[in-house]
Amino acid sequence: MIEVSVYSRSNCHLCEVALEVISEIRKDFEFTVTKILIDGDAELEGKYGEQVPVILINNQPHDFFRVDPERFRLAISKL
Repeated sequence: MIEVSVYSRSNCHLCEVALEVISEIRKDFEFTVTKILIDGDAELEGKYGEQVPVILINNQPHDFFRVDPERFRLAISKL
């Protein structure tokens, strides 16, 4: 199973948009999505800071800030 992780912050508009784009793509592909809030986690805040949302596919960095739907579809289709 393909796993998509989205590192996010509370009240993050770009994070919500990214999750919406991923949800739409999920209609065509089978994968799980996990949203991980970095708020209050010093290690995650240090690692991802202001780059959220950070999108990982199978624990590999894919994108940050925004999701390019075509690029995301292509990456998922290759797995």
